[in-house]
Amino acid sequence: MTLATDPTAGRTADAADGPAEESELLLRVLSALLREDIVGLRTRSTLLERPDGPWLRLPADPGAGALLLPLGPDGYQSTHAARLPLLVRESDGTRLTTVEEILGALRGLADPADRPGFDAFAEECRQTLATMRLHADTRDEFDRVLTERHGPAPEDWRGLDGGLAHEALAARLDHPVYPTARGRSGLDVAQLRAHAPEFRPDFALRWLAVPRSALTVTGGETALPGCWPTPAQLNLPELDDSHLALPVHPLTVGDALDEALRETGLEGSAVLSRRALLDVVPTLSMRTVAVDAEPRLHLKLPLATATLGLRNRRTIKPRTLVDGAEGQRLLEKVIAREPRFAKAVLQADETTYAHADHELLAVLCRRYPAGLEGSAVVPMAALLGRAPGGRLVIDHLADRFYGGDPLALLDAALTLLFDWQTTLFGYGIGLESHQQNVSLVLDRTAAGTRVRLLFKDNDAPRINAARLRETLGQDAPDPADFADPRIFAEDDRPVLDLFTTITVHLCAGSYAFGLARHGRAPLDRLLGLLRDRLGEAVDRLGGAPGAALRAHVLDAPELPVKAMVSAGSLLSKERSGAADINKHYTTGPNYLLPMGTSR
Repeated sequence: MTLATDPTAGRTADAADGPAEESELLLRVLSALLREDIVGLRTRSTLLERPDGPWLRLPADPGAGALLLPLGPDGYQSTHAARLPLLVRESDGTRLTTVEEILGALRGLADPADRPGFDAFAEECRQTLATMRLHADTRDEFDRVLTERHGPAPEDWRGLDGGLAHEALAARLDHPVYPTARGRSGLDVAQLRAHAPEFRPDFALRWLAVPRSALTVTGGETALPGCWPTPAQLNLPELDDSHLALPVHPLTVGDALDEALRETGLEGSAVLSRRALLDVVPTLSMRTVAVDAEPRLHLKLPLATATLGLRNRRTIKPRTLVDGAEGQRLLEKVIAREPRFAKAVLQADETTYAHADHELLAVLCRRYPAGLEGSAVVPMAALLGRAPGGRLVIDHLADRFYGGDPLALLDAALTLLFDWQTTLFGYGIGLESHQQNVSLVLDRTAAGTRVRLLFKDNDAPRINAARLRETLGQDAPDPADFADPRIFAEDDRPVLDLFTTITVHLCAGSYAFGLARHGRAPLDRLLGLLRDRLGEAVDRLGGAPGAALRAHVLDAPELPVKAMVSAGSLLSKERSGAADINKHYTTGPNYLLPMGTSR
C-alpha cells in the first residue's frame, strides 16, 4: 500500500448500517478478504489518512469508480482489519452495506474465471447469516436445554457427556479465521434444529445393509462395537448371512446416498432399512455423533454438506481413515519414547473403521479412553464460548480449577501443548490438531489441578521424512503405509507451516487476542505469556529443530496464515494453486515478536 492524499476528505462513515448480525458477518468477511488480498485489496490499494482514521482506496475499472474500505488495527492474522462493515464508492459516496452489495462490487473487479466463486461465496454468506439469526433467536431456548440436561454450572459438566454440552456451546462461536464457519451448505432450519450440535438434539441413525464382499472392515466384524445392529434387527432378516449394516447419517439419506450407490454399483444389492436405530447426539463437527448407549463411542459419518468453504465437503474419503489410524500409531511410538507424555497426552482410538470405497459410504468408530467420567472434558474451541448466564466457559473452568484466574488456566494448557507439539516437531511431525481436535481434560487431585490433552482426528499431519527416519530409525513408518502422499516431505517447511497456523495461531494466539478482547488481561501481557511458554519449549527441544522453530516462528518477521476463503470457496484449485485447501497460505504479522520489533 502507498500513502496518498484523501480525495473524499469530507465523507466519513462512523456507524454501521443494517442489522447487527449482518454487520458482524461483514466485518469478518471484509477482514478475511483483506487478509487474503482478494482482488488486490492489500497489494493494489492506496492507504488514505482521513479524520476518522485510515482507509484503503481500491482502484476499479474506468467508469466503475474506486472502492474505499475503512481500516482498523488487527495484529492477529493481518496488520489491518475492516473497521466498519461497509465499502464506499468513491465517485458518489454510495455506502455498500449488505453482503450482496459488497460481494457484487468486488466480483466486478475479479477475473471472469473467478466470478462463479464469488457467487458461491455470496450464497455461503447468506446461509451463515441465516444461521447467525437463528442462533440469536434461539439463545434463551438453547440455554434452557443445556441447563436442564447438564445442570446450571458449566464447571460441573463432567465426562464425555458434559463434553457434548461444551461442544454445543462451541458450535455457536465463530471460527478464529474463517468468516462463515457457522454456515452449512444446503441445510434448512428444520434440518439444523434436528441435527446440528448448537441445538443439542438427539436422533436415531439410519442403516444401510451392504454386501459383506463390498465392505472393508478393519479388524474384521468382531472389531465393531457391541451396539452394532444385525440386518435382522433392522427388519431385514433375509440379509443376515450376506450383508453387514453400515450407519448412515439421516441428512445423507436421499439423492446423495442414491448417487453413491449408483457410483459403486451397489444400487441393486444394498438395502436401506426403514428402521432408524441407535440414538446419538451430534458433536461440534456435526458429522461425528456420540452414541447414547456407549458414551465412549463416537461415530464419524459422511455428510452431504460443506463447512469452512464450499469445497470443504464433510464426506469421508477412505484414505483419511487409513491415515488417521497410521497417525495414531505414529504418535504412540513417540509417546513410548517420551514417557513424560504417557499420562498427560491422551488419544482417541481410531483404528476401527468400515467403508465401501466411497466417500459417502464409510464410518469411523472412535473410542475414547476410559476413566474420564469425573473429569471436565472441554474442546479448546469452547473456551471463549458464552455459557448459560452469559459468562465465558474459560471463566467457569478457572473458578473451579485455577482460583478464578483464566490466565492461569491458559498458562497451564499452553505449557503442556507447546511441550508436546515442539517435541513432535523434533521428530519431524506436525499435527492438524486445531481447536476442535484438542480437548482439555481437567481434574482436581490431592496435588492440585491436573491438566491433560485429548487428541483425535490425526489424519492429515505433515511429516519431514528425513527427520523422522533420523529420530525413529527402524520404528519410522514407511510413507507407503499412509494413503495421502502429501503427508510426507523431505524438509521442515510444510511442518513449520502447520505448526504455526494450527498450534500457534488457532490453539494459542486466538486465545491471547480473544481474552484481551473480553478484557481479561492486556494484550501485551497475554502475548508475552505465549512467547515465554513457546520459547521455553523451543529451548528445551534445542538442536536443529529448536533453531528452526526459533528462526521461522519466534523470530520471523512474518508468519504463514491460512488463506481459507481463497482456497475453500472463491478460487478453483487451478486458480489458487492449492494442493490442499486446508493448507494454503498467505502471510501476516508476527505477534510473537517483542514490542518495538515489528508490532
